[in-house]
Amino acid sequence: MTQEVQVETVSKPTNKKAKLVLSIIFDLIGMMSYIVPLLAEVTDVVWAPISGLLLVAMFKGTTGKVAGIIGFIEEVLPGLDFVPTFTLTWIYTYVIKREP
Repeated sequence: MTQEVQVETVSKPTNKKAKLVLSIIFDLIGMMSYIVPLLAEVTDVVWAPISGLLLVAMFKGTTGKVAGIIGFIEEVLPGLDFVPTFTLTWIYTYVIKREP
């Protein structure tokens, strides 16, 4: 007598709306350096690696890795803080690629 075992993969549902809200908040944090001009470069140096790691953690796979690198570079280079990297990555992931 043989028994069949079925293995089902259970994927954890992602909350797209929560990621969108977080993306907007993180983009606003990145743009806050414009408020205090003298501290802008210091805050960017601190925020750049944090934003890169957050992008990798929020958006898995190649998309997250590429977004993390772009986010880091965007925060380190002066004058590019206005680019909403988190929100653009969310749009790419859930609107363009149509991930579930």
